[in-house]
Amino acid sequence: MHENIATTLRGPAAVAATAQDTGSAPWDTQPYSIKRHGISISNCDAEPVQTPGCIQAHGALLVLRLSDLCILQASENTQAILGQAAPSLLGKSVAAVVGPEGELRLRSILATEPTDRNPIYAFTLPAGEHVAAMDVTLHTLDGVVMLEFEATGRSQSGKSTGPVAPGPRHEPDYYAIIKKTVARLQTMGTVQTFCQALADETRLLSGMDRVMIYKFHADHHGEVFAESRRSDLSPWLGLHYPAEDIPKPARDIFAKTWIRPVPDINGALAEITPLLNPDTGKPVDMTFCALRGVSVMYTEYLQNMGVSAGLTMPLRRDNVLWGLIACHHYSGPHHVPYELRAACEFLAQVGSLQHQAVEDRENAAYRLKLEEVNQQLLTLAAQEGGLASMTDGSPSLLGAMHAGGAALYHRDRWWRVGQTPDEAQLEALGQWMVERLDASTLVSPLYATHSLAADYPPGAAFAEVASGLLAAPLSRSGQNLMMWFRPEVQKTVNWGGNPHDKPMVTGPHGARLTPRRSFELFSESVHQQAQPWLQVEIDAAARLRALIMELVIVRAERLAGLNADLARSNEELDAFAYVASHDLKEPLRGIHKYAHQLMEAAPADEEGRRKLDGLMRLTLRMDSLLDSLLHFSRVGREELTLEEVNLNEVLADAIEMVGSRTGDGRTQIVVPRPLPIILCDRVRVREVLVNLLSNALKYNDKTAKRVEVGSIDAHDAALRQGFPVEAAGQTVYYVRDNGIGIAPRHFDQVFKMFKRLHGREEYGGGTGAGLTIVRKLVERHRGQVWPESVAGEGCTFFFTLSATDDI
Repeated sequence: MHENIATTLRGPAAVAATAQDTGSAPWDTQPYSIKRHGISISNCDAEPVQTPGCIQAHGALLVLRLSDLCILQASENTQAILGQAAPSLLGKSVAAVVGPEGELRLRSILATEPTDRNPIYAFTLPAGEHVAAMDVTLHTLDGVVMLEFEATGRSQSGKSTGPVAPGPRHEPDYYAIIKKTVARLQTMGTVQTFCQALADETRLLSGMDRVMIYKFHADHHGEVFAESRRSDLSPWLGLHYPAEDIPKPARDIFAKTWIRPVPDINGALAEITPLLNPDTGKPVDMTFCALRGVSVMYTEYLQNMGVSAGLTMPLRRDNVLWGLIACHHYSGPHHVPYELRAACEFLAQVGSLQHQAVEDRENAAYRLKLEEVNQQLLTLAAQEGGLASMTDGSPSLLGAMHAGGAALYHRDRWWRVGQTPDEAQLEALGQWMVERLDASTLVSPLYATHSLAADYPPGAAFAEVASGLLAAPLSRSGQNLMMWFRPEVQKTVNWGGNPHDKPMVTGPHGARLTPRRSFELFSESVHQQAQPWLQVEIDAAARLRALIMELVIVRAERLAGLNADLARSNEELDAFAYVASHDLKEPLRGIHKYAHQLMEAAPADEEGRRKLDGLMRLTLRMDSLLDSLLHFSRVGREELTLEEVNLNEVLADAIEMVGSRTGDGRTQIVVPRPLPIILCDRVRVREVLVNLLSNALKYNDKTAKRVEVGSIDAHDAALRQGFPVEAAGQTVYYVRDNGIGIAPRHFDQVFKMFKRLHGREEYGGGTGAGLTIVRKLVERHRGQVWPESVAGEGCTFFFTLSATDDI
């Protein structure tokens, strides 16, 4: 147990960022001062942190009109700091405080330097008869100039009456210190050692008693990731603190500013006079002021911890807050003059840049492996012509990613590798992901969590294999998904006090928040959580997603070109069909007519009669071929009429249409079980069955002919051996006979137009277009057809019908 660890309700993180640095501004048009109103706060989010109406009283603040540098507002302590009372300064030129030379210097800076939301050192105001020398900084915001005065840490010489530059350098050489510090940081090989070195160097530079590197997790709760402390202080390394310790408004402030000094936690506050800007009627925004006032909640936190001074700086990655450098002092006030503060601020900026570089170096080998496998996956998908190879190929989606399983939703089915939820669970999870992506409008399409059940409660049912989820949509609609899963890792988290406590006390205006006073170590067992995803893994998933979508776009462009070619071919086919049905058939009928007339004229010899008879047969065959060709061309272009169809009724119609071949008493058509009701084009499916039944009866040399028509459900695995991968998850229909069969080497040949494996007049003759039309009609239903056969023992034609309303 650590008796002095969790010294506050919100822990050291709150000391770093402050509860007062949290809120929106419901007071944006009303006078407000934390000196008078702060003790009534019952919700940290309600406090106007950017407009506290007060500053820390160790310095002074003047608010100037940007256009003429007249003083609009002043802190009430200007008499003590600057030697002139605040009321007497209002309405005067700033020269009344800094002199004519100081005013010229300010105007020069405003004209040449980027001062908007960017505090800049202007000059040092020399000491006066009753006032100390002051460092003057300025920045601009919303049409005003914020002028801050703080006691200088520079050596002063002489008794100049105007603004002066730093005197002889008896103060530390901060350039040399930072140069040495940066050189050390650059040698660190891991994020952990880098953060420890940064904590050590910051403590050495700032002179504070404790420096912590506070890391934000994905759910915004915090952890003391590294620590440098005075030897007699209790360790806080590894302690966690809830997200509420540093709410979003506080994190937002540290995304804008680089430093937050509080040199004396017990110091007085100085109110701004007047509280509202007389030009705008609004309170002054102090977001970028080093002197910004400290709230009651913040001071109570620090006092409960025994802290007398604090200094906080952000660590950012790509302008996103990664964590904080939180500094505490325990042995009285600790003033951080401007030059030292500027050095600390610069160290935080360099630390933010170097932090990302160290993380990249630490993960370089892993990153390269992920990139290598991503390229292999893309190559495999391009060669195989589909994304399914990413789960059943080598490498797979688990080739480099540290995950227990992966799943891909593509072509209306799930493809899985490794340990994943079952298909029903994946289906529900996928639907939730699609809805979530729709709600986010795909601004940030990737979703990563190490605690899926917290966002998706049904995920608790499969937390053992998928507590962690990294998901990426592969289309703008979100319908195609790629997911990686991580199993549950049970662990114990040490909190700095009970994170669920939120004590209240009664203040002058009713109940308000107060820090807790229980500092005991609070341990909590954590379930339904996985190892968090690394940024390098999230980046790799994003790049793979982009590569896949680029491949899809390239294929789409290629398909668009093919479709254009196909459209032209269809137009040419239409023209040919017209010629075939009219221009070619007309002379053909004339030839047949003249041959018939010659036959009736009784030719002189038998040879002439035989030739005329052959000519008539050839014209009839030619006419049949043209009819088949015309029918095939129409099959590929006519729209399907989709409706719910009872296949048993369609089969009965088909049997009736081939009835003349089944009425001899030696032919049996068997249906083992009723066929299902499906969505299809009734007429086209009937034509498929008619052609397959006709062939089954025609190409049969048995005395007792037997034809079986049936279906195989998607879950009948034992009956689906050897079926194409594309048929997975679909009902398969079949027509099986005991006829002459087809040799496997001819399987492709039988689907070719006008291709017959036998003589022209054998087995009843025919044009050889039937199976070609069958395949075209099945493909129009987004299905496929294939044969299985042993020559002499019969043949089975299998086919699928995957038609949907959007065909």
